Amino acid sequence: MRTRLLPLLIVLMAGVLLALGFPLAVSLAAAEQQRVVVDRLDDTARFAAQAQFVTESLPGQDERRTTLEEELTRYNDVYGIHAGVFHRSDVAMARAPWHWEVPDSGVGRQAFAEALLGRRSHDPPQVWPWQQDARIVVASPVVRDGDVVAVVVTDSPTGQLRSRILRGWLLIAAGESAAMLVAVGAAFRLTGWVLRPVRILDAAAHDIATGRMNSRVAAAGGPPELRRLARSFNEMADNVELVLEQQRAFVADASHQLRNPLAALLLRIELLALELPEGNEEIASVRTEGKRLARVLDDLLDLALAEHASADIRLTDIGELASERVAAWRPLAEEKGVRLHGHGPAVTAWADPIALSSALDAVIDNALKFTPEGEEVTVTVAADGTASTVVVADRGPGLTEEELTRVGDRFWRSGRHQNVKGSGLGLSITRALLAAGGGSIAYAHNEPCGLRVTVTLPRNPPTA
Repeated sequence: MRTRLLPLLIVLMAGVLLALGFPLAVSLAAAEQQRVVVDRLDDTARFAAQAQFVTESLPGQDERRTTLEEELTRYNDVYGIHAGVFHRSDVAMARAPWHWEVPDSGVGRQAFAEALLGRRSHDPPQVWPWQQDARIVVASPVVRDGDVVAVVVTDSPTGQLRSRILRGWLLIAAGESAAMLVAVGAAFRLTGWVLRPVRILDAAAHDIATGRMNSRVAAAGGPPELRRLARSFNEMADNVELVLEQQRAFVADASHQLRNPLAALLLRIELLALELPEGNEEIASVRTEGKRLARVLDDLLDLALAEHASADIRLTDIGELASERVAAWRPLAEEKGVRLHGHGPAVTAWADPIALSSALDAVIDNALKFTPEGEEVTVTVAADGTASTVVVADRGPGLTEEELTRVGDRFWRSGRHQNVKGSGLGLSITRALLAAGGGSIAYAHNEPCGLRVTVTLPRNPPTA
């Protein structure tokens, strides 16, 4: 979520900074150019004041014209600005450099034409730093007795102006970059502040989903809405845990309390059987159902204890433990005519040894039940980077795709295996035992036939 929220905030803040930066940069460029234009207007006004007293005498015969020419020459030499005074017919009254003429077209001609109408030229087009050949042309009229008799024109290079604009833009860019860094840092802090309660809530929900019902959301910062959500989540988790504890207690109490009446009932059945003829089918059926009910009660009690008990997780050599369970079940396998093999290297994982032993017993027992005589059951131990596995593969009839989705549900048994004794709780107990230690169990088809059960255990120590 942070990877989605951060770019959104950064893009929004970058957009705001750019929206502020572009007008600021344009305004700075306009202000710098306006300073130059005002300065040039002052210069042209000064030259126009001098030129209005120049007579139409020949060059060199009017002291005022000579003075004006000297002023224009010094002005050009010092500032590198072309300047001149031109009659209405474009004939130069005085100019510097001597060969400079009024442009025939473009901005210069337009400024000259405006000055002939008795007004100063308008602001020239904006000059940008990348316009290497741009120049600023300013013109002012020379008025004598109310008539425009000449025009003063200045043609300025823009190198210094463009340099000042560029320096100003660099300062703006530096300020924008610094502001962007501050904004990114603020975005990181803001998203961390907002999402920290969400991460804690997600971790607690994951813990509860994986069976750690005592997990709660610790008090943390963040927006008030998320803090209120955390309190509501803790209240919900408390209620769910209370309901589950009540259910477990009921199952355990009911299983325990029913065992004594059932034992008494089975004893009376045995006493009754002594008074009936040998081989009576009805009493045998009642005896079988009574024993089946006793197994169901024992399994219910085991399931309640498995879901309630906390796991004693430690680093365990599951290769050695699997070999022990294979050795313990081999006599029963030989009695049924099934070959039971176990192989694999010494592999360690974090698990509760007792719970894992019970889980492997249930899985191996289930495999031996459904494997026909003459076939084999293999128990393989392996490991990869993050998990260790114990795979129990049999050569029995296997399950269909629909049955694979239901295997492990409480009291569920395939319709094809109803004649095999069992309560349908063994694999449910196995899943509960493994989940308490952070493990899991999965079911798949075994090739060419049978069922493949994979018990997965973490190789990393559990988090506190």
